Amino acid sequence: QVRLVESGGGLVQAGASLRLSCEASGIIFRINAMGWYRQVPGKQRELVADITTRGGSTNYADSVKGRFTISRDSAKNKVYLQMNSLKPEDTAVYYCRVVTGIPLEYVENWGQGTLVTVSS
Repeated sequence: QVRLVESGGGLVQAGASLRLSCEASGIIFRINAMGWYRQVPGKQRELVADITTRGGSTNYADSVKGRFTISRDSAKNKVYLQMNSLKPEDTAVYYCRVVTGIPLEYVENWGQGTLVTVSS
């Protein structure tokens, strides 16, 4: 069982920065990718950014490119999301997602979410 704990959310003004952290613990077998998604009420959860654990390839939503940076600490099973130049439209619950397992047996693990609110 993989447990994900997110932290770093909060209320900030537009233009400010926040750094989200997510730590995976428990019985972990082979983390393949780590990432951040976000969701606002009435909308589908959407990818913000993700990063592979082998090679460190990153992928960003167009709306956050140039403002957000994802990074990881594989030794500590942690993933971070540095969010700069925040906009009101970034307001959402942010979820950490960690993909574990082997090919054909991947498992998605989700955190409980952390709320980010950006005021104008």
